[in-house]
Amino acid sequence: MIERFAKLPRALETQAKTVHLGESQIPALLVHPDWQTPAPVVIWLHGRTAFKELDSGRYLRWMRAGIGACAIDLPGHGERFDESAQQPDRTLDTLEQLVSEIDEIVGALTAPELGGVFDASRLALGGMSAGGMGAMRRLCDEHPFVCAAVEGSCGSLDDLYFPKDNAPGAPWAVKHDRERVARLDPMQRLDTWRPIPLLVLHSESDEMVPWPAQKKFADAVRERSRTLTGEDLVEVTTWPETGAPSEHLGFGRYSNDAKNIQTEFLSRHLGRHLDMGESSGDDEG
Repeated sequence: MIERFAKLPRALETQAKTVHLGESQIPALLVHPDWQTPAPVVIWLHGRTAFKELDSGRYLRWMRAGIGACAIDLPGHGERFDESAQQPDRTLDTLEQLVSEIDEIVGALTAPELGGVFDASRLALGGMSAGGMGAMRRLCDEHPFVCAAVEGSCGSLDDLYFPKDNAPGAPWAVKHDRERVARLDPMQRLDTWRPIPLLVLHSESDEMVPWPAQKKFADAVRERSRTLTGEDLVEVTTWPETGAPSEHLGFGRYSNDAKNIQTEFLSRHLGRHLDMGESSGDDEG
């Protein structure tokens, strides 16, 4: 057992397994409410410089609501740590590989080897920061997901990496290739976005991912959803400021609220009974 695994809340540790998925042996933390009854599952993608065990309070809430979790280590992170991959100039490398791995993860979760404990008809995709960027890009192609949730992330990479003169926020110190950014930019592929419920959580004071860039994407997805389905499928919650480091790493004093909002959203759209309960000593964030 890796050292970080021992830091999981006790109630979560008994229902968690560390595995390696697919031919690529992608490191993953799997959580299931009982490992017997088919349950919906969220594939969760953490942010740059983090690892899959981080923010275990999120998975504990999902488990208590009857929802499974599949949290993977991003390329170059966690069990597949590469020091150079932690740097901002490697973000696009991480995103390209991450997007290409999602189908392999889905296939492994729904393969006979896991005994059907993860319900292939109730899959969700989500992520924070860079993980959310990868999730949104994957959702621009045909996919099996019924809903998605992102936080502190951005679906308009052109606005993030090449902000206009009048746009809030300073340009990133790292200069990325525009053509490569365009290939990974969800905003530039909205014509193939299939409308599904999308939850967006963000600090309006985020110093790393300016809210106006993500708001632009959320508004565009909302308009596409309304045009194609007649419904507003985008749910947004923001806070003027949260007290989190750089207003980006979590939601500070609103962390509990953010996790509860997300769990309620997932429970509603994945069709499970919601029983989040109150925060406890077992909840590590």
